Amino acid sequence: MTRDETLSFPTAADVVARRLYEAGCRYAFGMPGGEVLDLIDALRRAGIAFVLVRHENAAGFMAEGVYHRTGAPALVVTTVGPGALNVVNAVENAHQDRVPMIVLTGAIDADVAATYTHQVMDQRALFQPITKAGFTFSAGSASTLADKAIAIATEGRPGPVHIDIPINTANAPAADIAMPRRPPAAPLQPAESGQLNKARRWLRQARRPVMVVGLDAMNQGAGPEILDFAETFGLPVITTYKAKGVIPEDHPLALGAAGLSPKADRVLLPFLGQADLIICVGYDPIEMRSGWQDPWHPDKTHVIDITAAPNHHYMHQASVNFLSDCGPALAALALGATPNATWTDAEIATTRQALTAAFPTDEDWGPAAVIDTCMTTLPEGTLATADSGAHRILLSQMWRCTEPRGLMQSSGLCTMGCAVPLAIGAALAAPERQVVSFSGDAGFLMVAGELATAAEQQTAPIFVVFVDTSLALIDLKQRQMGLPSCGVDFAGPDIAAIGRAFGGAGHTVRNRTELAAALKAAMIEKSFSVIAAIIDRQAYDGRI
Repeated sequence: MTRDETLSFPTAADVVARRLYEAGCRYAFGMPGGEVLDLIDALRRAGIAFVLVRHENAAGFMAEGVYHRTGAPALVVTTVGPGALNVVNAVENAHQDRVPMIVLTGAIDADVAATYTHQVMDQRALFQPITKAGFTFSAGSASTLADKAIAIATEGRPGPVHIDIPINTANAPAADIAMPRRPPAAPLQPAESGQLNKARRWLRQARRPVMVVGLDAMNQGAGPEILDFAETFGLPVITTYKAKGVIPEDHPLALGAAGLSPKADRVLLPFLGQADLIICVGYDPIEMRSGWQDPWHPDKTHVIDITAAPNHHYMHQASVNFLSDCGPALAALALGATPNATWTDAEIATTRQALTAAFPTDEDWGPAAVIDTCMTTLPEGTLATADSGAHRILLSQMWRCTEPRGLMQSSGLCTMGCAVPLAIGAALAAPERQVVSFSGDAGFLMVAGELATAAEQQTAPIFVVFVDTSLALIDLKQRQMGLPSCGVDFAGPDIAAIGRAFGGAGHTVRNRTELAAALKAAMIEKSFSVIAAIIDRQAYDGRI
């Protein structure tokens, strides 16, 4: 008789699993331990597949990759102790990158922990500073806690929520299986006020307005409202690099992504300095660099800030602050406002051309040539992931996104090793889309074991690896500081052979022709492909 046939009652784990399924979760990622076997089985019964990974940190990024394609909360399961500790980096990444994530960790029962020491630790305390909320699971409130966790993770500014699940609780009979679901909160919108009327007056008077759009706007799906507002009032749009694609980057009003490349900021910040009105739409500066600390003076330039959370960061200040969803705020701002003649098409086009010129693609071979060849060879609508490193700075400027989340990356925390698992998760959730992952060789080697996960899940991302056997970005900073080279170079293995060893295809390329051929071969492979693009050390000098 199977376990399914012996269960005559819904367990507490069943209640959680069913609620997660209702929220859209179809995959959970992690490594099992004895403490979470009942939970994993409950997920299976609810229709949520458990994906075995090689490291819990990668589980968090695979779950995030699924979220970016489905919108359902990322779901991670770890066992007690080492498993929970291994996922901390990915949870903090979700916290800083505003990713709704449910983290389920096995835990020692409280009665046992009173007289037992092995793997006993305060996991709630571990996750408390890097999550929006944390709970200890109980059978008597299983439905309530599950519903509360999903609501907290997804509403307002999204983020991770942790639930500690004691061993004997998961299989206990659930007591509150009929708990009603809390309806989602209605979108926030600004109330009629003197502040709103002032902002409307500024919009009516503006001749050089600029919109700065960030992560909140992308998470709220506010792209259509932003594009309509920009076209109506003639506002050029600068986005953060995480919000790339919130309006199509081939649109004449799109000025690309800011905050990561000093070369881009040398074009965008002076343009912003000409503005007489700056409208920050869902602009969360957590991903921005030092050049974006106080980039304007709200006493000299009218600045309207529309955010999902109060400005307690002080990276910048505004003349008027609205705690609101982006779409309703823009609609309220537009009431009664008549469009003006603002920037000329030539002024905006000149800035777009300056950005393009700052990141040329005409080199015979090097990192820009790799990116350019991928853009021209891979099909339109290819989804991309980027690891942290020098290549990501180029990608954030060169890779054109026509939709939100077209380039997935770690922007708030900027953790290495994220691109490979992000790509696996995205490919798993959207098998109809071509997915390409960009990594430096050091970041790729951190997570190379996850190629086994890609093979087992029968996904076929293309993993492009920039091979320069160096931590290129750190090496560049070291040289800029006048320091001798130390700890940045390493002996590189055969990256392409690693791909073949795990059951995929492997290619080593040294020019555009070889890369284009490898990409075409990879697109017809049934499994993943690893393409090792050999570039010179210090190939990024002068390019980022």
